Amino acid sequence: MIIGLDIGTSSAKAVAFDYEGNILSQHSIPYPILNPLEGWYEQDPEVVYGACIESIAHVMIGLKQSSAEIPKPVCISVSSAMHGLIAVDSAGKPLSNCMIWADRRSEDIAVALQATEAGRLLYQQTGTPIHPMSLLCKLMWIKSNDQKLFAQSHKFIGIKEFLFYRLFGVYVVDHSIASATGLFDIHQLTWSEQALRLTGISEEQLASPVPVDYVLNMPNREIVALMHIPEDTPFVIGGSDGCLANLGVGAISPGVASVTVGTSGAIRVASSQANQEKKQRLFTYLLRPNEYIIGGAVNNGGVLRNWFRDNFLQEFNQEEADGDPSALLNALVDSVVPGAEGLIFLPYLTGERAPHWNSNAKGVYFGIQLHHGRAHFARAMMEGMLFAIYSVGIALEENTGPIHTIFASGGLARSSLWVQMLADIFNKPVFTKNTVESSAWGAALIGLEALGIQRGNPTIKNKQAEGTQDTERYYKPSAENHAVYMKNFRKFEHLYHILEGEF
Repeated sequence: MIIGLDIGTSSAKAVAFDYEGNILSQHSIPYPILNPLEGWYEQDPEVVYGACIESIAHVMIGLKQSSAEIPKPVCISVSSAMHGLIAVDSAGKPLSNCMIWADRRSEDIAVALQATEAGRLLYQQTGTPIHPMSLLCKLMWIKSNDQKLFAQSHKFIGIKEFLFYRLFGVYVVDHSIASATGLFDIHQLTWSEQALRLTGISEEQLASPVPVDYVLNMPNREIVALMHIPEDTPFVIGGSDGCLANLGVGAISPGVASVTVGTSGAIRVASSQANQEKKQRLFTYLLRPNEYIIGGAVNNGGVLRNWFRDNFLQEFNQEEADGDPSALLNALVDSVVPGAEGLIFLPYLTGERAPHWNSNAKGVYFGIQLHHGRAHFARAMMEGMLFAIYSVGIALEENTGPIHTIFASGGLARSSLWVQMLADIFNKPVFTKNTVESSAWGAALIGLEALGIQRGNPTIKNKQAEGTQDTERYYKPSAENHAVYMKNFRKFEHLYHILEGEF
């Protein structure tokens, strides 16, 4: 048995797997996103840390209650969301909340830097687009706007580094998380001297980069007791949630893409070469040396569904509490034909990352007529979310070659309606796994690899030839629906470019 811990934007989730990826037990602990000022998005690192410990404890307790033998995980391996920044003092105590990926306070800095030759060179070196999400821009903002915090800070770290420091007393960051900071040279596997000069910090103020299979053993008996794990349980540092999602679903071959939608969303493919495009639309993150995950993230995934449900379907809340929380919204969406009878939605409620990298972008409904009702608005909302991902997919194919297969994961992959819409819009077959916990399973796979534990792992091609060995469902695209969607998508793209200057 192995445990994958996934530190996400909305929750920490521990998942116990057997060696074939079957879920034995899982538990999720949610936590809030704080919004103290316009454009500021933060989380309390202590709350996130507590959720990590508690989620592992719940999984272990659940396993002990359901098994005659006391379970012993071979290791706990960790996946984490990217782009978080915490300032800590010399004792490792937080001096700030964790600025998460959605934080936009460094927007002016990012826009100014992106237009320069220095920005272009940094993008080529680090693989991370110049954007407020990156630690590069966040650190530049702190240096310019909060000099007291900047001067007092002993280290600048992410949420996974915070967890590992609290557990082991050392500052380490895996290459995968480091590659998403905008501070890390993905070619040399070292912190970028150019980025350090821009931010005004030293290499010593960052964690030490280590491979994703780096192993640490727990020295603290009190924390071990809190998690209900054996004292000798090793921890594997793992990687970023995006890179591990690709590994978890098996999207590590050319032409195979992973689409993950939780709070936000992303589409990614694996490559043996870093992306070098001049338009700076895509990221290049590291999984392992010479194994890159290339793609783009969109800001507005499941957050759109929650926004629509909470604001326009309030009478459904009690009904949903008694049943499937997505069933009623799905039924509303499914009551309208593809294309929402001409209603189009630009889904940029929290700005946008790929492919536009415009944190000022706003949400827009276009084409409203008298026959459009609430169901049309719900359907257009879902289609707009997928159009945003499709626009990233176009940029991805232009740079890495054709995509022939998509694996869907994340919370929205539980919705058959949503996955079928994804297949129809891309006009490509989409598979979902028996579990949508792809990042946690990707972390578990890294853990098994780190410990030298062998397991059967057939290639994507072999899995398809064998049928549905570990695939939950296959979604065949509808050419008819695709044609309808593309008519709206062309307007969707044109509308963004017309309105870009007005945002």
